[in-house]
Amino acid sequence: MAGPVRSEDATPRDDAIRLLARREYARAELRDRLAAKGHAPEAVEACLDALVEQGLQSDVRFAESFLRSRVARGQGPVRIRAELSRRGVDDATARGAFDEAGGEVDWFELAATTLARRFSGPGQEPRERARRERFLAGRGFDFDQLRHAMNHAWDDA
Repeated sequence: MAGPVRSEDATPRDDAIRLLARREYARAELRDRLAAKGHAPEAVEACLDALVEQGLQSDVRFAESFLRSRVARGQGPVRIRAELSRRGVDDATARGAFDEAGGEVDWFELAATTLARRFSGPGQEPRERARRERFLAGRGFDFDQLRHAMNHAWDDA
């Protein structure tokens, strides 16, 4: 009976499956991880092509999953797009994930909820209001979403 595969004997597929068992990965991320483990670039590419063919790796699935997780954290579309790009997801795939989530996510409401969760009110001084605006901008909300949140975050309070 064979034991677990030791890392020096692992094929790119073994390592990729181990990584994918924990969470979704973008193809570029997976390529970087496998290269860091010392696998030959040709073997990595062949492995990634096979994983895509078998439906075990999908940039579309990764982008949708990533988008959902970041929305749950209260992050805005600007930041999420930048993160997807940084992780090697192309613009068309990212756009598709946003289109898919389009009906489910109200970015203006998310900005307001995120702001109200963090701050108890809009602030009296310009400096306090600027702090709230920087908070939302850092979270990845655009100017219109930021304005909406500053005007409506505490409507129910």
